[in-house]
Amino acid sequence: MLEEAAFRDRAVYFPTAGTLVLADVHLGRDRASNVELPLGERTDVLDRLGRLLDRFDPEEVVVAGDLLHSFDRVPRSVERTLAALETRVAEAGAALVVVEGNHDTMLGSLFEARSERVVGDALVSHGHDSPEKSAPLYVIGHEHPAITIEGRKYPCYLVGPAAGGRVLVLPAFTRLAPGTDVSRTRRFRSPLLSRPGEYRPIVRDEEANETLWFPPLSEFRTLL
Repeated sequence: MLEEAAFRDRAVYFPTAGTLVLADVHLGRDRASNVELPLGERTDVLDRLGRLLDRFDPEEVVVAGDLLHSFDRVPRSVERTLAALETRVAEAGAALVVVEGNHDTMLGSLFEARSERVVGDALVSHGHDSPEKSAPLYVIGHEHPAITIEGRKYPCYLVGPAAGGRVLVLPAFTRLAPGTDVSRTRRFRSPLLSRPGEYRPIVRDEEANETLWFPPLSEFRTLL
């Protein structure tokens, strides 16, 4: 299933399942951040999601946790953004499924979330807890992976071993997250991830329309 995956703008599309997966949207992070997007958080998220919907025409959109940012309240602006996101997905003819992340403590008041979602042969969860089920492929977020190449930091995906299978870690969909440089990481937060040196970074170069697979981190670090 991973071999058929299409990587675009911090998300992944599985054509056999007709499912687009993204993680760590963190709606409301703009209110808690010193970084400002040129177009604003809402416009940025909706425009980029809209392009992904147009590109892939999925049957389902799965958010792999941390749709929200704040632990203790949901500002009205975030409610409006979430409603607009739901509308955008519905207008594209897709179903929206949200997997609960560790930041989503207030999500239940706005949206019915679940702990995991089966997508073909893959199991989508946020990654902050051990999965309830086993699968050949796990798709998670939570880590916000990034990689620094020639002094420039890029959001990246990670692929590597997990219990009984493999795991794909998605970068944070929000562009307000600085990202954790995995080239310097010696330990991940998710219980699904172990042996950091065995994970391969994947960088999507949108300008060149290329998906770049790098060697495992143990080898990649020697090249920096």
